[in-house]
Order: sequence, then structure tokens, then C-alpha cells
Amino acid sequence: MGDPPLSLAQATALMTAPGQVFELEERLVNGVPTTVWKNAPATLRDVFESTSRHGEREFLVYEDERMSFAEHYRRAATLSRRLVEVGVGPGDRVAIASRNLPDWVCAYWGIVIAGAIAVPLNAWWSSDELRYGLADSGARVLFVDDERLDRVRPLWDDLVDLNYAVVLSTGEPVARATDQSGRVRVVSFDDFLGTVDRDATPVDVSIEPDDDATIFYTSGTTGRPKGAVATHRNIVTNLMNLFFIGQRSTLRFGDGPAGAATYPTANLLNIPLFHATGCLAVMVVNAAAGGRLVMMHHFDAGQALAIIERERITAIGGVPTVVMQLLDHPDFERFDTSSVRLVSYGGAPSPPELVRRIAEAFQLAQPGNGYGLTETAAAVALNNGPDYVARPSSCGPAVPVCRVAVVPDGYTEDEPPALINPVQVGELWIKGPNVVRGYWNKPEETARSFTRGWLHTGDVGRIDADGFIYIVDRAKDMIIRGGENVYSIAVEAALFEHPDVADCAVIGIPHPTLGEEVAAVIVVRPGRTVRAEELSTHVRQRLAHFEVPTRYFFRGEPIPRNPQGKVLKTALRESLRAD
Repeated sequence: MGDPPLSLAQATALMTAPGQVFELEERLVNGVPTTVWKNAPATLRDVFESTSRHGEREFLVYEDERMSFAEHYRRAATLSRRLVEVGVGPGDRVAIASRNLPDWVCAYWGIVIAGAIAVPLNAWWSSDELRYGLADSGARVLFVDDERLDRVRPLWDDLVDLNYAVVLSTGEPVARATDQSGRVRVVSFDDFLGTVDRDATPVDVSIEPDDDATIFYTSGTTGRPKGAVATHRNIVTNLMNLFFIGQRSTLRFGDGPAGAATYPTANLLNIPLFHATGCLAVMVVNAAAGGRLVMMHHFDAGQALAIIERERITAIGGVPTVVMQLLDHPDFERFDTSSVRLVSYGGAPSPPELVRRIAEAFQLAQPGNGYGLTETAAAVALNNGPDYVARPSSCGPAVPVCRVAVVPDGYTEDEPPALINPVQVGELWIKGPNVVRGYWNKPEETARSFTRGWLHTGDVGRIDADGFIYIVDRAKDMIIRGGENVYSIAVEAALFEHPDVADCAVIGIPHPTLGEEVAAVIVVRPGRTVRAEELSTHVRQRLAHFEVPTRYFFRGEPIPRNPQGKVLKTALRESLRAD
């Protein structure tokens, strides 16, 4: 018999020892003592330069389009120069509003290596939501696909900072969409890019580790999204976090299925790039590691299975519902999925039985479940291999550069309690070099959520004696529908605009494939009547389609609230369940 596998603690100690790649050290980050990866790349510019070593290896695949690392490097490097030529400087915001496309990736890298701030906007947002994101960020240039262009073109007069709208290539001519005569110049991506030299290099700008790199929008208590500002240090820390987790799995479990969380050679990208997970945890990591990204126009389980077979996909994931849709597809057995080595997901609670189903369906694949937030630039913890089989309800231990604490309800200090009781449940606080610096233009929101380097996640959990994290509840009012975050306060605000609605509350209720569906509890004004279909039409005109309620419950009595007027949503769910 061989030696027993290293324990988690043993492997971590070996890998983080002095002189090792993953050595740790203490540094001041924004004035706060912080544990960091000593050998992490300084900025995303360094990560981008490292991609050139992958040469002509295939990087991006979208339908019939294929782009090598070398071609991507040349296009992104050239784009960085074009941005500077049109007046974009360090710290300026450049937005992207598009579905997943190869040129989305080129745009992202061109922006960040020019020292500007990339602002990925939710491609499913309505016109009003896109207006808000563009105006709030003060974006000077917008990279946009045809569908989003139709939504934002009527908004030019409201967007005083915007100068260019660059239409991304979808494989179809975009000349009909271009217009260089108005204040906002609309131009195709290829025309904006111009000639790309074979020896193209990025524009020469100075970028520091704690310079801002991205703004990803999440929700605020006012119902308007808030932009989480991530620095170059935040994002390269996430890269190191995921490299560390993968290499630790290999060290402990070898190169077989249990250690398959190293670096995938072909990743099915079914997560939107406008999510921190899709951009930072999948795209950036694969760019650095030399992995191939295969994109889909939109997720369809049958088409995904065909792509897995054709492209010999080694890694799939996203949110648990994506995996369940693949497993539940009636033609699953018809496709060759033997290439899959890693099935990893996060972003929503996963049923423990999913571990068993993955093991049965993908004979050589290892499941993995992770935890992270937009405010942590993606990954904080990942549970994989035999650890996940042993603890299927856990999202794993935090990476070595992150401190995680459980804070009891009502705690008011800036530092969390030092003692953690394994059975104690409370709000998770996280500290580390991947925690973003705050919210764009929202000092009060920032002060509420960040203290002395600690992020107050709003998620409720516990941590066992071995450091494994268990999420026992989510941020109070958030609904996760098919991997998309739905914030109830925004949906409630839209419903309240209907003249027949006297009171309402929006909650998530279980759904067999989406995880949750959006449910609205409605109290109608006296003497009025309204149908569910009418309310859906009303909300659809104001919000993205995934935010529209699919279930309505009409009450003849008041919605339960606490003395402060806040809806008692736990009690509301219980009453619906009882009914």
C-alpha cells in the first residue's frame, strides 16, 4: 500500500513554506496588515504578458470562430493603444455590455492593460438599468453587441460622459449599426481596432497593484445596483487562490480524478462574463494557465452536451442548476462525456445528492463546490475531491490568504471575535487581499459593508473545527434564479409602481431546475382587481426578464412586518409553505 494522502493542513504547510511558489507574507494593503501571496503577479498587465508564452495554442472558441493566444494578445495589445488614442487614460471607466463573445475577452484585456477600469454590465439588464450603470460609472467608451446597442442608442443624450460605442463582432456585418456623425460615435469593433501588427505590444502605462481594475455591479439596499471596485491585487489574488487550490488537490490526491482540479485544458464557458465568476474565476484563470474557453450563444443542455463531445471539454460548471440540467437531459447517454475531469460550481446552494449524481454520470470527473462573492473578486473557498464527498454540505476551507470569521447577531465592533465555536452560526466576515476596496461612489454603503479590511458578507454560516465553511442561509433578501441574482427590493419597487398594488413582498421559493423562482405576494388596493399576467407585463417593462415574478400569491390580510416596518420574509415563506 502507498503512503496515505497528505492532510489538508500538511499540504497547505508544505506549499506555503518559505521559498515555495505559494509562500505567504504580511503587507500593508490600504493601511491594513494583510496576508498576501508573496510571489503573486503584481498586476493584470503581468498576467497578460504571461499569456504570450502560450503562442498559437487555441484560446477562444465561439461557434465557427477560433482565436489563438497569440492572436488574442495582438488584438488586446492593439486595442489598449486605440483606447489611449481616443482619450482613455488611467482610471477612466470603459464599459462592456454584451453576451459572451471572443471580442468581449479582447476588450476586457485591452481595457485593463491600458490602466483603465473595465465595467462589465449585466447583458440582461433593461434599458433603464443599463442607463444607470453607464451613468453611475461615468463610462467614456462602451463595447456593446447589436442587441444591447438597440437598448442604449436612445439613451445617448443622458450619457454625458460617453464618447464611443464600439459594436462587438458577432460574425455578422455591423455596418448598419455604425454612425460617426453624432456626439456618441458608433463604430464597429474591427474599424475601431484598425490594423493589428504581428509584433503588437500594449501601450506603455504605469500600473500599480492597488490601482482599480474592474467595477462589477451588485445590488444595494436602495434597489439600485452598486459597483464593487476591484483592484489589480484583488484579481491576481483570486488567480493565485485558484492555482493554489488546484495544485494542492494534485499534491494530495495525484493526477487522477480526485486531483483533477488542477488546470482544465478545455472549459465550457456557460457563465456570463459580466459575472465576477465568469470573468475572474474562469476567463482570467484560463488565460494565465493556457486553457481553452469554449463559448455558447446561450446555454442549452442538449447543445452543451454536443459541444462537450465535439470539443473534448474537460471542465464544466457554473451554478448547480446548469449541472442538473445536463444530467437531466433525456439524451445525456447518447453523448460522449468521458473527457470531463472537473465539474465545479458555485453561486447557489447545491443539494448534497448532486455529488453522487456527478460521480455516477461522469466516471472520471471530480465534483467541486465553491464560495465567493463579487466583493471578494470571486473565490474564497473551494471543496473538492474526497473532501467534498466527505462534507457535501460544505463549500470548503478558506484559502490561506483569507481569514473568515463567524460574527454573532448584534455584534458592533470593527474586528470580529477571536474565538470561533464550531457550532456557532452567524454572519460571515472575510478579510484578505482579494476583498474589494468598496463600492463606486457609495461611501455610506461602503462603510456599512467594510471595516478595517473586513467584508461583512450578509451570508449566515458556520465553520467547523477543521476550518470548513457551511453556508446555512444567504444574504437576507436575495433570490438565486438559475444562477442569476434577483434582488427583491428592486422587484418590489417595480410592483409598487402599479396603481392597483397596495403592498407587496418578493421572495424565492424552491424550483426543481432553477433552484428558486421569483414569487410575489400582493395585497391589492381596496375595490381594485389585477391579474398576475398584468403585473408580469408591468414588471417586464422595467426590469430584466429573469427578475419578473413567475408566481403570485394574493393576500386579503396585511403582509407580516416587524416594528421597524421590515417584511418578515421568513414568516411569510412559512405561511406560504403551510398553505
